[in-house]
Formats: sequence, C-alpha cells, structure tokens
Amino acid sequence: MATAKMAPESLQPLLDRLDDARKRTDALFALIRSETLYERPIPERHRLIFYLGHLEAFDWNLIARDALHSPSFDAEYDKLFAFGIDPVDGQLPHDVPSDWPRIEQIRAYNQNLRERIDNALQAPPSKLPETVADGTLLHVAIEHRLMHAETLAYLMHGLPHDQKSAPTNYETAVQSKAPFTAERTAIPAGTATLGMQRESRHFGWDNEFEENQVTVPKFRIGAYPVTNGEFVEFLQAGGYENERLWSAEDWAWKNSAKISHPHFWEQNGRGWSYRGMFANVPLPLDWPSYVSHAEASTYARWRNGALPTEAQWHRAAFGTPAEIECAYPWGDVAPSAERGNFDFARWDPAPVNAYPAGQSAFGVHDLLGNGWEWTSTRFAPFPGFAAFPFYPGYSANFFDGKHFVMKGGSLSTAACMLRRSFRNWFQPHYPYVYAKFRMVEE
Repeated sequence: MATAKMAPESLQPLLDRLDDARKRTDALFALIRSETLYERPIPERHRLIFYLGHLEAFDWNLIARDALHSPSFDAEYDKLFAFGIDPVDGQLPHDVPSDWPRIEQIRAYNQNLRERIDNALQAPPSKLPETVADGTLLHVAIEHRLMHAETLAYLMHGLPHDQKSAPTNYETAVQSKAPFTAERTAIPAGTATLGMQRESRHFGWDNEFEENQVTVPKFRIGAYPVTNGEFVEFLQAGGYENERLWSAEDWAWKNSAKISHPHFWEQNGRGWSYRGMFANVPLPLDWPSYVSHAEASTYARWRNGALPTEAQWHRAAFGTPAEIECAYPWGDVAPSAERGNFDFARWDPAPVNAYPAGQSAFGVHDLLGNGWEWTSTRFAPFPGFAAFPFYPGYSANFFDGKHFVMKGGSLSTAACMLRRSFRNWFQPHYPYVYAKFRMVEE
C-alpha cells in the first residue's frame, strides 16, 4: 500500500484550510515589491517569480490535471512552474529575468487555476476519485503550499530590507523569560517511536510511514539549543580557521564558499548584528544560532559533543519518565502560542528560553519552533516505505545519502506540520534555512 487511507470526512474543512493557506502565501507575496519578484535572493534557488506560479501549478497538476483529468488551458505554464530546485553544490541556475513571463500573466493564470480547481471540487464526493474524495490530495496541496510559505520566508529574508514592506505589527525583540545556563539533561535509556501507522487513518507524507521503534541507550542532551552567544565563542576561538575540526568535505565547502560566520550574522564597526527579516538588530546572544549542518557538526566537535540522531531527538522530545510517549513535547494538547515560536507568529527568532510551557517531560526546551534542528541521521526510508503514486519523487529522490534529517519546526512552520512523525531534510552545505541545533553526549 502506497498511501494511508484517510478517515471519511466532509471536504469543506479541507477546502477552508486550503483557502487559509492561499491567503498566507498571498500575504507573503504582498510584502515584496513587484519588480523584486524577478530577483534571486539565494543563488541555488529559482527566482521569486517562479514561486508565484508554482503554488497554483502544483495544485492544478496534482488535483485537476492528474486526478480529475481536467483539460489544460496553458500546458506551457503547467510545465514551466511544475518543479523547484534541490540546491546541489556547484550547480547553479543560469536563467535571466526576461526568461520569465510578466507578473500580470502569471496572476491571471493563477486566478484561472484557482477557479477551475474550486469549481471541480464542488462535485459530490461520490463523483470524485478516491484520493480526492478522502482528502488525501487536498492535504498534500495544503501542506505543500505551507512548506513553500516557509521557503518564501527564508528567501525573502535574503532580500535587502528596502525591497520589502514590514507588516504594521512587526517587532524584533523578545525578552528572555529568566536567566538560564547551557546545561545538558540526562535522558534515560528507552524507546523512541518514529513515523506513524498507515492504519491510523491520519495524513502523513510517504517518508513518515511505517511506524517503527528504536531502542535508545541513555545519553545527555542540551536543555536548550546552542545560542548565538555560545557560537560567538567558537568563532572567537578560531573555529572557522581550524581545519582539524572540520571534515574534509565541509572544509572544502567552507573555503570554496568563503564561509567565515553564520549566514544571518553581519559585522559592523560595533560588532555583530543579526539580519532580521525587516531590520538588523545587535546580535541577540540568547537567540538560537542558525547555521548549516556542516557548521553545527564542527561546533559540536569543538565542544566534544555530537549532533543527536533522529531517534535521540525523538526520545528527548516525546519520551517521558513513565515510558509513555506524547504527541508533542509538552503533552497531547494541540500547539498554541505559549508553547513555542511557530506558525508565523513572529518574523524573527525568540530567546531559546522564551517558551517554558513548551518543554518536554525531561526538561528539554525549545524543541518545536524557533528553528528546525539538525540531526546526524541521513535522510532514508523507514522500513515499509512506499512512495506516493501521485508524487513518487517527493521523498525517494532525496534518499541519496546527501541529506540530513531535521526535526522540530521553525518560526515559519505551520502548526499542522509540528506532528511527531513529520521529517524535514536538507543538504549539509545549505546555510539559508532557519536551522538551529543542540548537542548530545552518549
């Protein structure tokens, strides 16, 4: 079986969620000046104009064209906006702005697609294909769009501040709740449950299946993610110049890309600052340090530690002394604003101790939101994996040994993707994503 059969339900709640997701991505595009859409903030990624068409083209190709067999009215655009780019070292796109359609053409295409999709989905469920009627493809469309909302956020982050319009409620500073120390918490030996059961009848991406259990020996893990203040110590100690700390591959990348500090840091005459979404601020020492997997691994090596495995991270996040695993670090209640920095509540990070209500049963803080967390586990299928027949390359194309699992979620991760089984992944030399880390000792 390639997909989990969804629980029978009315499609209206999912249609409402799709509408909300559209509003979220529409609002993001509204923050960018029109001419800026033809910029490429990250060399390895498409220009922003691609994403304006991609979100609607994906929904059309998935639901209307492939599932409902609706005739295309613009096959050229359907293909042009179909696929993004997985950034690979040394392989950069070479298109120019004039290669892309005009903004008004893309917006007209988008509006036409939305209307056609929405009209098609008004048919009685009995007239729809099973993967549409049971909600599976709508879940895919919703979460795909919300993933790209996060992609758009960190792409926009790379734009000069004068090319964006800050929302009226924008703020950069959040105060720490209380002083804290960078201590490590002891996690007893136990079991970590990864993935989910197909029989659960809940939506999950193909790489989330099948549920499996891993026995985890006792270990110690950072009670908080590594902060900017701690990472400053690494930089001042010459960590970026000490070849012995780096793997050969990571050292070559660092030198080739001229990496000498975290991507979101900028240096001026007064010291370091953090490049916020809409303004720079003096480097907040209690915010998590956003770095690539290569930088995180090297820092951990410098501190005589290591990045946690996916199973260790699960054990620290969802395990309990009573050996009952929770849906979330804090228990089984749904995510809410006091539990963490997620679901677009903020545009910039918060102090790692700003959400004590989000800590796990073992006293580990800031696990969901405020930045994805790197693990040492290479992205690979769970036993029993089967690719989505309607999206066969979603996960399988990345089981190449070159991507590492990330867990937790960032400030721009939607609440629906904070579920325990959700897995993200990136290559180790990609410094642009909102990714923090913490260390373990076995």
